This record gives sequence, C-alpha cells and structure tokens, in this order.
Amino acid sequence: MIHEARRSPRRQPTASIPVTDFMAETGIGRLGNVSETGMLLLASAPLTEDALYQLSFSLPDRQGREHPIAVGVHLLWVEEAHAPGQHWAGFRFLTVSDEHRERLRDWVADAQA
Repeated sequence: MIHEARRSPRRQPTASIPVTDFMAETGIGRLGNVSETGMLLLASAPLTEDALYQLSFSLPDRQGREHPIAVGVHLLWVEEAHAPGQHWAGFRFLTVSDEHRERLRDWVADAQA
C-alpha cells in the first residue's frame, strides 16, 4: 500500500487540461495533478526555477461545464520528462481567490467520492 505524504489530496485529470501563463498569454503545458495548495505541470515551455507565475486553467464540473481557475504560483522544482522538450514542474499556490480555492477543493473531492 502506498502512503500519500502530502497534506492535501490531489487529483489527476482524466483528460488533457491546458495551462496558460496569464502574463505571457501563452500555453505552457498541461495539468499533471492538482490540489487546493499546488499543482504538477507537464511543461512544454521553458520555465525558470524559483520564479513566480500567474497561471490559468479550467476544470470541468460534473455536467462537463468548464470553470476557469486563476492562480499565482511559485515554481518549486523542475525536472526533465521522458519526452524531449518537456519537463515536470511542481508549483505551490500563493494566491487563489476563495471562489477558485473552493472549486479546486470540490473538484479534487469529487475524485475521492
């Protein structure tokens, strides 16, 4: 049995969820997993370790409607992925509106139910 050491439960999306750098207005990768406190990104764009970013992505509800999420993040680490030109990147959320945090919490909890 695998013991999950993270404080917040995470959910891995079943479909590809693109992530956009809000400031550069460009796609930087896709969501690997997310919790209410952070996220894993499969990055297809170069990222600077220990930098701050404003990111956005959308999460589907149970009816399939997309809900935008905007977060201010701190890039904690980056490591090479198996595919050329891609990297795994771990982010900690610094700023998330109460509404978006609740939406994140609900989306993650839906996978636990």
